[in-house]
Amino acid sequence: MPPPVLREMRVADVPAVMAVQEPASIAGLAEVFPQDRHPFPREVLADRWREEIADPGIECFVILRGHEVAGFAAVAGDEVKHFGVSVGEWGSGLARSAHDELLEVMRSAGATRPFLRVYAANPRGRAFWEKLGWTDTGERSRGPMPPHAELLTYELRAVRR
Repeated sequence: MPPPVLREMRVADVPAVMAVQEPASIAGLAEVFPQDRHPFPREVLADRWREEIADPGIECFVILRGHEVAGFAAVAGDEVKHFGVSVGEWGSGLARSAHDELLEVMRSAGATRPFLRVYAANPRGRAFWEKLGWTDTGERSRGPMPPHAELLTYELRAVRR
């Protein structure tokens, strides 16, 4: 069995998480958040992580490559709230390992119908989730930050074991 790649996130991890999240978001979400009009909101997101770490209803994790923070994830009940790995890990298999481990955490906590939201203008993200069996429910919403881009709701009909 491969070693676990998830570890509970601590407030002290937030700077390392931001160092991963910022370049990955800029690279992966350029169509959603053009940097000339909607620059990466580093402090807003760092504050959000600190709030979510303190929230007993949200489980926040770092994704590790060895002992280094290489990604992040957060879940609340059946919802995958956040998930990403560093640009350098794209295509390495680390995200899939983290995904599978995260599903086991969710299943163990009683999740029966996992869901998440992904930006419509994020083809790489959508392809990742679809490759792992997630499907578009047809439900649409808007992102919380300007430009309030369209979000698609995906679900996983059966929690894989």
